[in-house]
Amino acid sequence: MGETMTAVPEQRDHTTTGEGHVRVPHVPGFARRGTGGAASAKQRGKALRDLVPRAAHALVDAPADRPDAVRAVEESSRGRVPELTPIRVGRMSAGPFAFLRGSAGLMAHDLAGTPVTGIAAQICGDAHAANFGLYGDARGRLVIDLNDFDETVVGPWEWDLKRLATSLVLAGREAGADEDTCRAAAFDTVGAYRRTMRLLARLPALDAWNAIADEELVSHTDARDLIGTLERVSAKARNNTSARFAARSTEPVPETEGGGRRFVDAPPVLRRVPDAEAAAVTASLGPYLETVSEDRLPLLARYAVHDVAFRVVGTGSVGTRSYVVLLLDHRGEPLVLQVKEARPSVLLPHLPAAGFTAADAGHEGRRVVLGQKRMQVVSDILLGWTTVDGRPYQVRQFRNRKGSVDPAALTADQFDDYGRMTGALLARAHAHSADPRLIAGYCGKNEELDEAMASFAVAYADRTTADHADLLSAIRTGRIAAEPGV
Repeated sequence: MGETMTAVPEQRDHTTTGEGHVRVPHVPGFARRGTGGAASAKQRGKALRDLVPRAAHALVDAPADRPDAVRAVEESSRGRVPELTPIRVGRMSAGPFAFLRGSAGLMAHDLAGTPVTGIAAQICGDAHAANFGLYGDARGRLVIDLNDFDETVVGPWEWDLKRLATSLVLAGREAGADEDTCRAAAFDTVGAYRRTMRLLARLPALDAWNAIADEELVSHTDARDLIGTLERVSAKARNNTSARFAARSTEPVPETEGGGRRFVDAPPVLRRVPDAEAAAVTASLGPYLETVSEDRLPLLARYAVHDVAFRVVGTGSVGTRSYVVLLLDHRGEPLVLQVKEARPSVLLPHLPAAGFTAADAGHEGRRVVLGQKRMQVVSDILLGWTTVDGRPYQVRQFRNRKGSVDPAALTADQFDDYGRMTGALLARAHAHSADPRLIAGYCGKNEELDEAMASFAVAYADRTTADHADLLSAIRTGRIAAEPGV
């Protein structure tokens, strides 16, 4: 399948605009003249409705080879640090929403049998409601966007949107909202995605690329009930810095031992590592510098590496190898980098069933970083990748003024607001790699897609709830070990 595009007629390499005018060559990487009209792209998208009716997105398939929930969790834990697996299982056992967060591969398995248009986009791969948040830009201002890209691939945009809508239903249920409220949140999520894509399709290309600045997001999505929550999250995010983390997690090193600071053990979440392991991580920062934009190198050159520790992260990420590296400048002010293992996307085995090529990433850290840059309007200025002991890693700032809304803590009147906001952000992210005119042409003006995907979200939320119940049963019987509350 890949991206569904009408074949472009062969054109000459040069275009003559009239006698005496300069012949203009076609430049690879740019569109050919006369082939990028808004009407043609919109019509191609609209024509896809005949192949994949929008109502078909309500389908929740039950693949015959679907693994049971416990086996899926066990399979997804292979290759992770074994002693951390019970922590991962414990976090997934907290509720159906937490289970969804840790089971992107299982959902991809299920989505592989559902209808897709074949329009390719750089997708998050794990676009649930808790993977949107605030972070600092190069000047310390807060921006809001998708913020987790471990599973990013080129794939069907529908998978991201269905996962996001499903997560709103589960988060709403966890917060005690009634079923009508939960379904409305999913419906509004898809509606905001559709309307935002239509808006982007109407704008000049450059305007669309940078559209919906953060200060316009609330009004664009009519999310005024979220203003107070966003203000509280923003205030907290401004204090969520490397300096604050270092103040809590490090201690001074005596001058007789070289001075500076070092991490303090806080098991099981944070632990210092043997010298050889610390040396391997430190050595990997050399190759990392080759992946960072050259204009950032003078900045990094003003820091010295002081210590390395292992730190447990996330829900789905628990068990991956993840380090924090403490750097100090000439004044002793800290910068903390995270060096996080980049495993192959859990979506890869399921893409061919949906008609997409599962391309070799080359380096998984590079896949994550480039995917992030393709989807975000503004990205961490220190993003890069490296290799430690033969394993690929991504590198980024740690605690870069990050903040997030806990969707399960929202009030009933906030869920539809949060759904509209995240749906709009997802559309903006997809429009960086997929032509918004094509997706907008398919989505259309009416609410047919919204209704279908909302129905899917409720049905898949029910399935996830059943999967979570199976996990709890397996924990009680001792089939799988869990360490809850960590």
